[in-house]
This record gives sequence, C-alpha cells and structure tokens, in this order.
Amino acid sequence: MADNVASLFRGTAAHSPSMAALARESDGVGPIDFCIPCNPYFPTPGMFDELAGRLREIITYYPSSADTITAELCALLQLPPSCVAMGNGSTELITWIDHLLVRESLAIPVPTFGRWTDQPMETGKRVDMFPLMESNGFALDPAQYIEFIRARGTRVAVICNPNNPDGGFLTRRALVNFMDQLQDLDLIVIDESFLEFADAESDPSVVEEAVLRPNVIVLRSLGKNFGLHGIRFGYLVANPALAGKVRSMLPKWNLNSFAETVVFMLKEHGQEYMESLHMVRRDRLDMARQLSALPGLTVYPSQGNFLFVRLPVGAEGTVVRDRLLSEHRILVRECGNKIGSSSRFLRLVVRPETDVRRLVSGMEQVLYGSRRGAAVPELGTGTSYSSGTAAVDRLISETNGVGMPLAAQAAAMPSLPPAQTWPGPAPAQAPTGMPGLAPAPAAAMMPPQQQPAARMPAPAPQQQPMPAVAQMPGVAQMPGVAQMQPAAQMMPQTPQMSPVAQMSPVAQMAQMAQMAQTAQAQAQAQRQQAPIPAVAQAPSPAAQAQARSMQPPPQPPAMPAMSPAPAAGLGQTGMPGLRNRGLTAAQVRGRTEPEPAPAPQPTGWPAAGAMYNQVG
Repeated sequence: MADNVASLFRGTAAHSPSMAALARESDGVGPIDFCIPCNPYFPTPGMFDELAGRLREIITYYPSSADTITAELCALLQLPPSCVAMGNGSTELITWIDHLLVRESLAIPVPTFGRWTDQPMETGKRVDMFPLMESNGFALDPAQYIEFIRARGTRVAVICNPNNPDGGFLTRRALVNFMDQLQDLDLIVIDESFLEFADAESDPSVVEEAVLRPNVIVLRSLGKNFGLHGIRFGYLVANPALAGKVRSMLPKWNLNSFAETVVFMLKEHGQEYMESLHMVRRDRLDMARQLSALPGLTVYPSQGNFLFVRLPVGAEGTVVRDRLLSEHRILVRECGNKIGSSSRFLRLVVRPETDVRRLVSGMEQVLYGSRRGAAVPELGTGTSYSSGTAAVDRLISETNGVGMPLAAQAAAMPSLPPAQTWPGPAPAQAPTGMPGLAPAPAAAMMPPQQQPAARMPAPAPQQQPMPAVAQMPGVAQMPGVAQMQPAAQMMPQTPQMSPVAQMSPVAQMAQMAQMAQTAQAQAQAQRQQAPIPAVAQAPSPAAQAQARSMQPPPQPPAMPAMSPAPAAGLGQTGMPGLRNRGLTAAQVRGRTEPEPAPAPQPTGWPAAGAMYNQVG
C-alpha cells in the first residue's frame, strides 16, 4: 500500500490525491482525514439521511437553472441576486476571473491556495508572488504587500483571508484600508473561502464593500463550510457589473442536482450550521494545545479550520506523511509542493478530539519512536531534511532551520545587532551535533497556564556580573522565574561570549526551564523541613456554622485557557515578536479564552453580513 500511495502523491502537482483514489489503494476503506479541510459537524446525520432518501430523484433529473438556485441562496444570505454568481466550486470561478478580468499580471502572497498561482500562469499571465516570511509567523503585512504591488506594477491583487495553508487572518479594517489604497487597480479579489471558521472579530467579511466598489470581488466557498467538497458549489459577490460579467459566461446548468437540493435544505438548518462552526472553533484550540506539546513542533496561529505546523529539525514531511498513512491510517497534507513552503511543513485539518488523540499518538511514534527509522534523528546524527529545492536546503543547512547563525558562524562574527542578542547569563557549551535540538523538559512544552506556579517569594537578588534571568524579555512573567534567580547566582561564572555562539535559543529556553525546576525542587525541600505550626483548637459547631454562612459559595475550577498576548510589543497581527522561531499554539490569533456556551439563536438562516456574531 505504501508504494502505491506514495506514487499517488507524486502525481498530484500542487494538490493531494482524491479520497476516492486513496480508498481504491487501501481496500476501499479510507484513512482518518486530516488533509481535506471540510466541516466534520455538518451536514447533520438527519440531513444525510434525507439526501440518501432522495438519491434516485437527485441523480435522475436535471437540476433547476443556475439562476433559480442562486436566487434561493441569496434569499438565505440576504444578498441581491444581481451581485452574486454561483459556480461549480470556487475553482470554476477562479478560472473565469482569470479569463475575463486578469489582463497581464496578478499578485498573490505565497504560500497559498495553488489555483491562484497556477491558473494565471497556465494562461500566460505574470504572477507576482509576495513571500510570507516564516520568521514573522507567515503573517501578511498589507503595507509591505502594497509596496510590492506598486513596485511590480501589478494590475490584479489577491488576498486569501484566512490564508490557506497557514490560516493567517486580516481584520476587516485592514482589508478596507487595503482596498482604499488600491482603488486604481483593475481588480482586487478577497478570497473568504474559510472565513466562516474565524472568530477573531464579530463581522470580518467585506461582502458589503464588494457590492459598492467597482473593482472588488469577494469569493466564498460552500463545500468547505458545509463539509461537502464532493458537491461542487461556491459563489462570488461583486457589484452588478462585475458579477454579471462572470455570470453571463457560466453555463445555464453549471450547478448539479445535489447542490440544488442542499441549498434548498439550508433554510431549515441554520441553527445546526452555526453550532457546527462553534464546535470547529472549539476543536481548533484544543487541537493546537495538544500538538504544541510535541517537542520541536511549531504550531502557527490559524483562523481557518486547519493548522499549519512545522516539523522538528531533521524530519522529512514526505516520510512523516507516508508513515502516518501506512502505519496509522492517518492522512495529512504535506506542503512541500506548495510554492513558498517546503516539505518540513504540514497542514492539519481540525477534527474532533478522538481523532486528534490518534493523530498525536501516531506523530509521537513516527517522529520520536525509539525503533530504527524515526523521522527525527538523534543528536549528532545530522539531518535528513530536504525541501527538494537547492537554495532552501542550503539556507536550512546554514541556519539549522531557525533563521539564526550556527555556533561556528556566530563565533567568527565580530558582533551581533542588539535585536539579535539574547540577554542573560552565559550558558554552558551546547552538545555537539545538531545545535538547538536539546530536548526541552516537559515544563517547557506546557502552555503557560499549566506550568507550576511559584509558591514562595524569592530571596533578594545579589549583584552579579551577569544579568538576572528575570530581566530577559518575555521571561519575567514565566512561572518559576522567582526561583530562577538564586539558581543563576550559584552557577560558576563563565567567560562572556556571544550567546548565539554558545547555545541556540531553544536550548537556552530548555536550560532556563530546567533551572526553574531545580529551584522549585529546592524550595519544596525547604518547605518540607520547616517546623509544623501548632494545631489551633477546633472552633465550636456554632462558630463553624456561622463561618460557613459568611463564606461565598464555592466556584467550580476554571477551564485552563491560553494567556492572551500582551498589549505591548504587538505587531500588525497582534502577535508577540518571536522572531526566527515561528509561533506556538499559545499565541493563537483571535479569541484565546474558552468559548462560552452558545446563546439561544434564531432558527432562521444568518445573513451573509451578520453570520459571524451568532455564536460565542
């Protein structure tokens, strides 16, 4: 099975093989799907039963015209039909946008959905690709993107919001400003195919702006949101002239009977649909927490129904993908064939907790298994990383995949800029082999709110020639820092060297966490040696009853939640500047607290411009 499956992936260019093809190669039983980004909670089982009961009717007769189906959808979303064009999937609409509205050039941030790069190139257009930097968490800076568009003289600009595969998100205000500054372009496309899974703000869509502006199209997908990729249907929203130009080129029966049946069913299931979005958002937070606990794995913030993850140094994405499929029957999306990405990245679709536990278990065995062939090599054995691109491989080998010079290079450098200097005590020399792969203790992998808190005040710090650990940026608030200071004072002094030349930031963080654990153990021992206070005489029953009556009722323990990012030092996307190391799941964009239970909702279908504030 493994050889056949590997050949399927090699023949799919920028996309993954279909589930039908995979099922044919695996005795008709498909794997657990973490690859295709759909909604696992919608349609409901009752809706599937209704579709099954009407199967003969659906596949026997012609559907209604596209105008009839579009009118029904617009009645649900409260959009004018003259501003909407429905297509046989968003890919059909991208094709017509390219043929009709892109004359010479198109700009697109990468990595992104492959059809936005492939389609214009297939018709001879110039595609200006704006790279999203890993060092910035793949976040899109609209100002820099505008400068890039102006410098290239591009006539059409595209933004996917959220972006696929990384889930990057821009606020509505940022997008409106982007459109204002590019009013002279031939066309601006905002692809909102995954926007209904976002919860960073209550009303992020720009469909209302598209109706009013002469050069803006908003693209929406129905298959992804409704969990029905097999039913090819999506739609675009634009002013009547733009929408009518695309609609006039579409075949009269470009939508099938399944699409028609589902669209006419939706008006009875608006409540279930909104609940499904709520559950996907909840699962996204839980899945990010579980994956971020895997050593060396970086989880990037996402507002889609998927997570973009970077594998540990030394792990080859194609090997991880093939072994997860052949050994654990789990299908993941390896992103080495996406422009702007490499085989060190996976896109993992959000699924229910039961499936996520199986994914995490499988990745633990594949990445860190003790048997021969584990995807992550032991220290000192080198790295088998290969992106398939010589320039990328050379950069990885020079920087060890963390965007900072290796020890040998840093030692030869006269000095480092202040922004790259890591303040703090000089650590011990890192072990030989692959820098930055020192295994971090379990406490370093836990979200901040789950780490053990300090239980006793720290002694007053004494003057030392090296700066205190608590003075390091981003560390003063970490649990255990209060105990870290005395431990640093007891360390033997070492010659001052460039910290980068001695140890990678990952190893430094691991060392700091280990120091915190040591200090906590010492504090625990001191508490155990302290004399036990005398037991006071028990109060009378009447006094106990009076004390209980004056106490507030006990509160249930709060659910652990991700700590929100501090206000100071935030970038354009509201994320801390963890340069060169990506972002962890503890800094997920948008809401970071557990979502409250959904309030009672109306039974009708939400309008397109107000469907995001129905839950949470």
